[in-house]
Amino acid sequence: MVFDWSYFFSLFSMPAFWQASLTVVELSALGWFIGMLLGFLLASAKLSSSRLLSVPAGIYIWFFRSIPLLVLVVFVYNLPQMLPGSGAVLSNPFYSGLLALVVTEAAYMAEIHRGGLISVIKGQKEAGRALGIGVLGMQRLIVIPQAFRISLPTLINEYITVVKLTSLVSVISLTEILTVGQRLYAQNFLVMETLAAVGLYYVMIVSVFGWLLQRFEHSLDLNQRKPQTLDAAALIQLKGQLKAAAVNVRPASAPGAAPALQLQNIHKSYGDHDVLKGIDLRISAGQVVSIIGPSGSGKTSLIRTINGLESIDQGEIVLFGESFIHASDTPNNPQVRRGVRHIGMVFQNFNLFPHRTILDNITLAPRYHGQARELSEQRAYALLDKVGLLAHARKYPHQLSGGQQQRVAIARALAIDPEIMLFDEPTSALDPELVGDVLNVIQGLAREGMTLLIVTHEMEFAMSISDRVIFMENGHIGLDAPPEAIRRDVHSERVRKFMGIERAA
Repeated sequence: MVFDWSYFFSLFSMPAFWQASLTVVELSALGWFIGMLLGFLLASAKLSSSRLLSVPAGIYIWFFRSIPLLVLVVFVYNLPQMLPGSGAVLSNPFYSGLLALVVTEAAYMAEIHRGGLISVIKGQKEAGRALGIGVLGMQRLIVIPQAFRISLPTLINEYITVVKLTSLVSVISLTEILTVGQRLYAQNFLVMETLAAVGLYYVMIVSVFGWLLQRFEHSLDLNQRKPQTLDAAALIQLKGQLKAAAVNVRPASAPGAAPALQLQNIHKSYGDHDVLKGIDLRISAGQVVSIIGPSGSGKTSLIRTINGLESIDQGEIVLFGESFIHASDTPNNPQVRRGVRHIGMVFQNFNLFPHRTILDNITLAPRYHGQARELSEQRAYALLDKVGLLAHARKYPHQLSGGQQQRVAIARALAIDPEIMLFDEPTSALDPELVGDVLNVIQGLAREGMTLLIVTHEMEFAMSISDRVIFMENGHIGLDAPPEAIRRDVHSERVRKFMGIERAA
């Protein structure tokens, strides 16, 4: 058998093939895009805590991933026999094929999206909640952009699969590439030449659109973006603008009759393990309180209950004389959401949003809460200047050192104008040489009168900065005293031993 090359090449100037190629592009693009959107809704439903959503979504995904597409295409095309009203649409092979593709691809893409959604680390959502961002806002601004970047390579690969699957729609006589080829070789019996051309048409479509999608993926790859440091001239101009605007980066904490924070009989357990066992604590406005204690003593759990990241099993938290959190209150409780905006939170592992620049990290929450873009950016620049990172405003978090990221996290927390700042081991994830810069920023806030509650293992820092040091052990407050009393009091021996300091004479 001799391969007819002249006939093979003539097939690439045949209008029927190019028209069929356009049909394949339209069918695959629509099937992929609509399937991707529906798949995301299915993935979100499957991850929902409500079984009314998760169970039906799981059944849909299981069922339609199990049915061969060829069977589904034929079934949908013949559905008007059972449902005559659908004949106006489904009697058209294009729409029947599209519906079958979408139904199948939604099930497959749901699992791709689910993988992306569960890959977004818990700390990202907690950072959003600490900034007072609601569930929908958190999904839109924080979770979905990160999940989409994670899922995109697999979604692109799925598009290539969809292009190839369009050939199955030929069974219902849709005039796509394979259908044109079948009609030709049925007439001239040049099967090899025709199928080789059919295959090459598919290769061209996959290559062109695969390349375009990969370029899109490349444009979203943060690792490909070069660090943008503001030059000296831009810094001088920006500082001049900040000085002229006289941006106030933080309102002062005004001491009043009511304590800034009051914890009353707080209990918290994880299963059968009690981590907080009746904590009572009163913190006045402007006080700096450090919480120390051995690992597992409940320090982090305590600080996380204060801004609603952890629910409490018993007791009440009062904020500036007003009830804030009760037992069983959820983070989406309106009262909790309002109170959280008075409290800034700095996490041990920074929890900056990796898909946003440093400037965007700081302006995200103020803009979400309604602040004008220009004002939010002015305040963000002022805060970055305050923590010594103004030149890095256009960089992404991964382009900064750990100490710089933590200082950005402090600036982000301050951007919502909190009256209380919480620090959860702010230096434990840092190399020793980076700790000093972060502690200097915290000391600056203390000098300005900000109410601070700091969980720390930096004993010298705690003793030097704090009005009070709280020692926790086994879910209880073992000691609550000023640093000087800890150094001198005979009853503070256990705390001194933990801190590694001698009793003062």
